[in-house]
Amino acid sequence: MIVLVLGGTRSGKSAVAERLASEFGAAVTYVATARCDPDDTDFGGRIDAHRRRRPSAWRTVEESRDLPSALAAIDGTALVDSLGTWLANAPEFAADVPGLCDALAAFPGDVVVVSEEVGLSLVPVADVARCFVDALGDCNAAVAGIADRVVLVVAGRTLELGRD
Repeated sequence: MIVLVLGGTRSGKSAVAERLASEFGAAVTYVATARCDPDDTDFGGRIDAHRRRRPSAWRTVEESRDLPSALAAIDGTALVDSLGTWLANAPEFAADVPGLCDALAAFPGDVVVVSEEVGLSLVPVADVARCFVDALGDCNAAVAGIADRVVLVVAGRTLELGRD
């Protein structure tokens, strides 16, 4: 089963994804895609909050670039958090989305993928921001296209999204 969990900043999407991953019953590997500059204490604090919330029995893999290869090395249940930080780490936001979709489709267990929904806002003025929003929107659409379930999280509440 592939579950895509979408939501905005502070929507509760990671907590929802963690709950869903734990419900599958298999050992969970948390795939953290963020890289943090040691001088960025705010982002570091956000990462620490995620670490503290995870069960101690969960294994953590940190992979900010080659997500398809990281998934290929995991058994059980995987929780990927998040596609936005993974994409942000790729030069010019050109991450291997087709490779990710192939890795997700071939994954032997259940996988929960977290991603930011940034398309519900204004069109950004800066070129780099527009490129990121477009790239992440395309990535989310590609993963949603192969996902068994897509869940939108707003203010900690979930909404199951159906297919066309």
